[in-house]
Amino acid sequence: MDTNALTVLKLFLLGIFVNTLMTSGLSATENINDKATERPSGNKCNETILLLAMEKCGDVFKSDMKLVDPQNWCNLTHFIREYNFFSTCTEDSAVHIGCYWPNPLVENYIIQIHKHFFSNCTLERVIWVDPPDDTLAILILIPVFLTLAMIALVVWCSKRSDILA
Repeated sequence: MDTNALTVLKLFLLGIFVNTLMTSGLSATENINDKATERPSGNKCNETILLLAMEKCGDVFKSDMKLVDPQNWCNLTHFIREYNFFSTCTEDSAVHIGCYWPNPLVENYIIQIHKHFFSNCTLERVIWVDPPDDTLAILILIPVFLTLAMIALVVWCSKRSDILA
């Protein structure tokens, strides 16, 4: 057998082997822990227990936030560890109870926490003011005149098609 044909055959077999490994679940992406989308087997989501667990996570977060100066509540760098612990607590509790995370109950509780601690953290809104009348007139009339000029140019060129061709 020719050496080139043997090399091609080896590469073909290697490609089939790699393809088999990739499709059989031995690829790196198959082993990622997707606990956020999986529901523990056999458990049914008990919303009452879930709400109690969220309250427990929220109480810990509230006690941690008491140690942070309220003037720093809008600066995430001052409480990022506490917020991360709160988020992890809600996620782990929901998965442990047998509920998906995030779900509407958890989201509503997190929104309540945000309203309590971060309602005054919105940036000052820019109040838009209309431009002066002269500027507004120019901004409106330029596209109108350009459109009329293009229409006139097309009509003029179509009438002179015998000369321009």
